Amino acid sequence: QVQLVESGGGLVQAGGSLRLSCTASGRTLSRYAMGWFRQGPGKAREFVASITWRSSDTFYADALKGRFTISRDNAKNEVYLQMNSLKPEDTAVYYCAATSRPLRVGISYSYEYELWGQGTQVTVSS
Repeated sequence: QVQLVESGGGLVQAGGSLRLSCTASGRTLSRYAMGWFRQGPGKAREFVASITWRSSDTFYADALKGRFTISRDNAKNEVYLQMNSLKPEDTAVYYCAATSRPLRVGISYSYEYELWGQGTQVTVSS
């Protein structure tokens, strides 16, 4: 059974940066497309970014393009989310997820992913 574990969250001031990591154990992620989602206080879970298993394609929520970057290292079984110019509205629990389905072009939906991590809290102070 694959387990996904996120790390790298924390408290950061507005304008700062964080790099989230998602590490898989139990099975290689190399055949999975990966995604990052987030859920802010009182909000529904929303798509952040996704990446194909060969890293040939990446997709982002429109509002996050240019500030967030998704990447992966299949040799390390890890996926990353670099977040720059953070804003208070980026405050959320961030989840990584894996899907064995062909990755949808553009926005992904949570139901398309079968594996999820437990989440890591990101808090951006103003």
